[in-house]
Amino acid sequence: MQLRYNYRAYPDASQRRALAHAFGCARVVWNDCLRDRKEAHAAGLPYVTSAELSRLRITQAKRTEERAWLADVSAVVLQQSLRDLDTVYRNFFDSLTGKRQGRKVGPPRYKSKKDTRQSIRLNTNAFCLKDDGTVYVAKVGDLKVTWSRRLPAAPTSLTITKDSCGRYFLSFVVHTEPDTLPEVEAQSGIDLGLSAFAVLSDGSKIDSPRFVRRAEKKLKRLQRELSRKAKGSKNRAKARIKVARQHAKVADRRRDFHHKASTQIIRDNQAVYVEDLAVSGLGRTRLAKSVHDAGWSAFVGMLEYKAALHGRTFAKVDRAFPSSQVCSACGFRDGPKPLHVREWTCGECGTVHDRDHNAARNVLFEGRRKVAAGRAETPNASWSAGKTRAKVPAQRGEAGSPRKGQPTQAGIPGP
Repeated sequence: MQLRYNYRAYPDASQRRALAHAFGCARVVWNDCLRDRKEAHAAGLPYVTSAELSRLRITQAKRTEERAWLADVSAVVLQQSLRDLDTVYRNFFDSLTGKRQGRKVGPPRYKSKKDTRQSIRLNTNAFCLKDDGTVYVAKVGDLKVTWSRRLPAAPTSLTITKDSCGRYFLSFVVHTEPDTLPEVEAQSGIDLGLSAFAVLSDGSKIDSPRFVRRAEKKLKRLQRELSRKAKGSKNRAKARIKVARQHAKVADRRRDFHHKASTQIIRDNQAVYVEDLAVSGLGRTRLAKSVHDAGWSAFVGMLEYKAALHGRTFAKVDRAFPSSQVCSACGFRDGPKPLHVREWTCGECGTVHDRDHNAARNVLFEGRRKVAAGRAETPNASWSAGKTRAKVPAQRGEAGSPRKGQPTQAGIPGP
């Protein structure tokens, strides 16, 4: 399976200029190739192949006066930009034909130098890890990296990213074998909410940290200062960086909380079941700020890939399942209830239920039933989860910390 590990990088002034040039060259190749394909489509011409685009927009473009500066960066950066464009087109076509499941994927769009996120992708021909802990990148130099942990295996690709507040990150993709945890008897159903971030079927609750709400006062002040600066001025650019840094801190705290909570749940339970919430729909209601602050989708994604990594069972319960309407003691369906009703009494057996705890228990029962019937929605939701060589995509965030007393063995030098 694939895992992604992120590390903070600290390039010097000359390396920052080289990276900025690489970002720009990759963006130009992307836009030129996308423009050629759009013009060919509008003219009714056949789809322009990648080989032809590589010859026209990379090889021959370097020999022209207008694009001669493309030769100043590694050719791998330019080729990977074209490959990424092919991937976006492939996902778009698969989404149109129904081959790709999930939400519809739109066609590729042009990139701008004003985008808040800039990135380039490299393969093993354009980077290597040195014994002194630095990472050599072709035509950039040796980048200083803060290693929070050692990589479990040699990386197969590297993505260098600059975020909106000017931070640089190195994202390595590694192929590794599942790290199966010892089997336990416990199973858990999880009900996600706003008053409590998560309620487990055993009655335990995880409080909602409300990261945005806690930082709201400072964010308002920084945003107010930004709005008072003249557009295009240097002071406005400085104020924008301050706002971006504060938002980055909030996102980092939320991600750290998600990783710790999801890792603990996966370690303590052999099977985990959650409700498949319509987060995109809830994000358009009056509760939008609280819903986005909770970050349910990112948390569920972490549970899913960590279950596959550690040999646990994971399944989603359909969002139409009436988890808050059914009595978990007798199975009687008591009807829908407004959100302000946090406790209710079953009209059939008289059991007094906490709304969230009852929903978590129902999610557990429904998840068990779906797995037993072989109708679980996730590929790893079975007894063999993590024991097969099923493909699991590399995650966007950094993988969880290794277990205490059993450190991950690195195949390459660390700090």
